[in-house]
Amino acid sequence: MGKFPLKNYGTLDFDALKEFLEAKVDQYNTRDFISSDPIQIPHSFTTKEDIEISSLLTATIAWGNRKSIIKNSRRLMDLMDNAPYEFVTSHKQSDLKAFEGFVHRTFNAQDAVQFIKSLKHIYIVYGGMESIFCKYAETNSLQYAIHKFKSYFFEIEHLKRSEKHISDPLKNSAAKRINMFLRWMVRSNESGVDFGIWNSISPAKLSCPLDVHSGNVARKLGLLKRKQNDAKAVKELDNALRKLDATDPVKYDFALFGLGLFEKF
Repeated sequence: MGKFPLKNYGTLDFDALKEFLEAKVDQYNTRDFISSDPIQIPHSFTTKEDIEISSLLTATIAWGNRKSIIKNSRRLMDLMDNAPYEFVTSHKQSDLKAFEGFVHRTFNAQDAVQFIKSLKHIYIVYGGMESIFCKYAETNSLQYAIHKFKSYFFEIEHLKRSEKHISDPLKNSAAKRINMFLRWMVRSNESGVDFGIWNSISPAKLSCPLDVHSGNVARKLGLLKRKQNDAKAVKELDNALRKLDATDPVKYDFALFGLGLFEKF
């Protein structure tokens, strides 16, 4: 399908809209996407736990300038000797001094250290992140599971300031970054972009990582009416995308994000 006729975007029927978005998914859901995206950081690892931890940390600081996100995510990996799982589970208190001076926007060294301690707790006590999300996954949503994951993550002694770095959909947050993390973990790796290493959770339960780019495009295409990018908007967009593909609705994140960021749709 060729260039989308902007003047007609509000009048596309279901089949035409699906055809257009499927074409954009095919265009952006390729390995070429990786070189400009923060997902390249976890792609430098091969073991499940290293991919999980590097993905969560990268997704957590994924706001602002993309080059800065990639640079600072790579620095976090370097500070963990590029062995995130081993570092998280085996670090000594003295090892954490290496993070002094780290900062990415509002995520600082204190937050990084807190995340390392909380991740150790998750892996040692609960056997990893996947088990928590799987336990609390609902029929067609992971939003309650995100809420529960946050409660487990911060059930140890922690800095109050670090709580803001994991959003809670039950407090009406769009939770863009952790929804993106879940997309990386759950969606099939058939195209080589997402990892698909959490086989216990169906991609049908995923929610779109709603941000300025995807939200604006979704509204122009008539997929979203709510003006705020919040949990209610995520649910509305989820319902629309599941009508297009009930088994893998979040694949359209590639289309919405690509249209917004790269094509200025």
